[in-house]
Amino acid sequence: MRAPIGDFDTATPAPDCLDELTAPVADAVRGWQGAVPADRILYVDTDPRWADTAVFVEHYGRDLLERSANCVVVAGKRGGETTLAACLVLSTTRVDVNGVVRRQLGARKASFASMETATGETGMEYGGITPLGLPTGWPVLVDSAVVDLPYVLVGSGRRRGKLLIPGKALAGLPGALVLEGLGTT
Repeated sequence: MRAPIGDFDTATPAPDCLDELTAPVADAVRGWQGAVPADRILYVDTDPRWADTAVFVEHYGRDLLERSANCVVVAGKRGGETTLAACLVLSTTRVDVNGVVRRQLGARKASFASMETATGETGMEYGGITPLGLPTGWPVLVDSAVVDLPYVLVGSGRRRGKLLIPGKALAGLPGALVLEGLGTT
């Protein structure tokens, strides 16, 4: 099938290519209960050599710059307790870690989680972390601009391959909280 965004050779419904996904992401697709049907989540194969954003959009379509989102793991700390969360913002913005995230998590201090923590806790590859299949109980903070897009390009859990997900489906993820101003310029 043709991808709804970008210049990809093919797009495959994620339920039809679970072996291309990491175990937690495949499990999330298998158990999908969102309002948007799981077969609207699409997998596109991509070359990890072109993972850098500038090279990626040059190769797969300039329209993707405004239709891509980054999923990052953050750690909020307060009184010896650490809360891990995922943040999903447009790739043209930055996560407001010290403002929106810190307040939302009720943390005294918030920062990006280390690579070891992010990959170890999610079971996903660094550079491919996606909001699907995150650990149970994690808050998933989603910028409202991401939810407004018909389709959003996000990681697939691996460096190779991406997911194209309707923005509205991201608002229905377990633990999802849609926030204004999570992504800043």
